[in-house]
Amino acid sequence: MLFFFSNFGATMKHMKMKIKKKDIWLFALQLVVVASILLLSPLAVYLTTRDFQAAKTMAQLLWYHLQSPLILYFVNFYLFVPFLLYKHRYKTYGLANIALLVLLNIGIFQWRKYAEAPGVEIPTNAWMGFLSGMFVYFLLNLAAIAAAITIRHIIKTREISRQLLEEKQKNSEAELAWLKNQINPHFLFNTLNNISSLTQIDPDKAQESIAQMSDLLRYALYETNKKVVPINGEVEFMRNYIELMKLRCNDQTTIETQFDVTDSNYEIAPLLFISIIENAFKHGVSNSKPSHISIQLTQKAENLVFICDNTNYPKGDSDRSGSGIGIENTRRRLQLMYGDNYDWEQIIDDNNIYHVKITIKQ
Repeated sequence: MLFFFSNFGATMKHMKMKIKKKDIWLFALQLVVVASILLLSPLAVYLTTRDFQAAKTMAQLLWYHLQSPLILYFVNFYLFVPFLLYKHRYKTYGLANIALLVLLNIGIFQWRKYAEAPGVEIPTNAWMGFLSGMFVYFLLNLAAIAAAITIRHIIKTREISRQLLEEKQKNSEAELAWLKNQINPHFLFNTLNNISSLTQIDPDKAQESIAQMSDLLRYALYETNKKVVPINGEVEFMRNYIELMKLRCNDQTTIETQFDVTDSNYEIAPLLFISIIENAFKHGVSNSKPSHISIQLTQKAENLVFICDNTNYPKGDSDRSGSGIGIENTRRRLQLMYGDNYDWEQIIDDNNIYHVKITIKQ
């Protein structure tokens, strides 16, 4: 017993309790439940008999029989379970409950003193009833301990689930921030070189391209720090991006675009399709063969449909002129943002046309 108290004392010494508002509400709720258990039966007796003394006797009887289970419940809930059981100090936890159970019911364990008193003779049937009552009372105390463990475990499980959900949300937001900020530096360098060449050939076109690049960078840096953005801004961004990518294409390349969005209030994740467009220019344009790129963004009822078709001229891994995000990361971002509310279609048809279709459902 000395070993138990020294162990338990050491454990309690290092306890750190942080009381939160929800803990106070939980304690208040438990007190309400206990008060209901202790008072409802006496109240029913009083309302039935109008006998205050009978109601008082019922209350005293309930308290006499329930004080041990209630104390065991609260001590386990607030002390033994969180600071012993959850710390894997199982032996100390078991000894603590046994010691408290004996302490609370010391009178019951002295039954022999009353049974052997002079002139006292207890019938056999009474002994059987007494032992049966002792067993039921013991089970009641165990049930109180089990209730404390169960409720504490449910609360802890929900708290862990909430923390995991918050952590997952933070990780998702961090991943989205990283993904949407991956404007390929090779695109910027190549575009600047193309504009530099244009200044000698077509100064007006070069000036227009500089304005488009300025708008593109301004949008990417300052307008995409939100979870969703208006669709009109995304359309303008894609138009500017495609116009700048055209600077790298020769006369054998045909580029078709169609943007048909009727609802200006429609919102979408920022820079969602840029990786696919960049991929189309990387793998869809040849320096020596006819090339074709078709990009469509249309709004149909509550759905937004993006289609990108391009001739398929795969580049080697050493060619780093394309996207730093890639198709797979685009799919990952769609999953993070829209869950099951999107469809993805990706094929290479008989004409060697690479086809990607994304349908976002609202």
